[in-house]
Parts: sequence; structure tokens; C-alpha cells
Amino acid sequence: MLVDFNELPDTSRVWIYQANRSFTKEELEEIQEKLEVFINQWTAHGADLKAGFDIKYKRFITIALDQDLNQATGCSIDASVHFIQKLENDYKVDLMDKMNVSYKQGEFVAYKSLTDFRKMVKNRSVSPNTIVFNNLVTNIAEYKTDWEVPAKDSWHNRFLN
Repeated sequence: MLVDFNELPDTSRVWIYQANRSFTKEELEEIQEKLEVFINQWTAHGADLKAGFDIKYKRFITIALDQDLNQATGCSIDASVHFIQKLENDYKVDLMDKMNVSYKQGEFVAYKSLTDFRKMVKNRSVSPNTIVFNNLVTNIAEYKTDWEVPAKDSWHNRFLN
């Protein structure tokens, strides 16, 4: 059951998928339609799941699930992963690789491998105040406060020393 992302409770679980490139306007429209269809049909052992999605910076797809109604199960999580993998294939984009870092460079969102990000820290191209995206947040409350933060306030800080 699709609901507006902003109407979901702060305790709702989130999964964030970061693309290795920006989506075009046309791709975003198609992806939004596909997300609406998927979420409207998404169930856990036949029970409706109350969920929504958010797309930010033409690059991040966040799916949120209100677990107060029904919890995600292994099968429902598998279904969402298969859906994301289909998007990867349809749009020739990487959404599942967790070994990459996205961060802000002015108004732009940059995407680098973890190795390249470490090199940039060494070269002082990235500072403790560089805004990074912490895709490890687990619920909407964290998404609102801890997703887009200075590197020093995220797991990325381990590379700053």
C-alpha cells in the first residue's frame, strides 16, 4: 500500500540505494511510476505493506516501510532487492554497490569508489566538513537528521585521521 513518504512515521525502516550516475528526467519519471506499481503490490506473506519512497538529487532511491502495520519478511525484502536489480538492468546503473561514496562538491553530488575517496582525504580534497551521504541510516528519523552530514559526523570519519 503506497503512502506519501512524508506521512510515514519516523520509526519507519529505510533502504537507500545510491546510483553511480544521475538519472535523466525521463528516467526519473519512469522509475517513479515503477516504484508506485511495486510498492502498491508489495506484501509480506500476503499482508499489505505500508510503504513509500523518496528520490533525491536524481541519484538516491529511498524506500521506507512502516513496520507498525506489518514487518518486512525475508521474502518481501528479497522482492524489493529483485525490483532494484531490475532497475539496475533497465537503466544500466549500479544501485547495490555499498563500496562507493557520494558527497557534495558545491551544488553537485560526486560519486567515488571508497579507495578514491580515501586518496582524496589524503590529498586534502575532502575535509571533515565535506557533506557526505550516510546510506547506513536505518529509519526515517535518522534519514532526516543523519543522512546528509559532514564527514566528521558519519562513518566516513574513520578515513579522516
